[in-house]
Amino acid sequence: MRDGIALARRGRPALAFVTSEFWAQGNFVAQASGMPDVPRLELPHPVAGSGVAAMQALALRIRDEVLARLAGT
Repeated sequence: MRDGIALARRGRPALAFVTSEFWAQGNFVAQASGMPDVPRLELPHPVAGSGVAAMQALALRIRDEVLARLAGT
């Protein structure tokens, strides 16, 4: 969240990846940082340790949305 907020503040395309387990915490951080609408994408939890195949499948599943949101479409 904090990296996404930092990029957004600099006017850079930003999209924070937040797992479902930490979504509420991400909302808190965004609100506390004064950027409640910072762009973010909810990922399933856990992502870490899920293995290469699972990470590749997730990347393929979210790829188009990530590119579209970064492009502002």
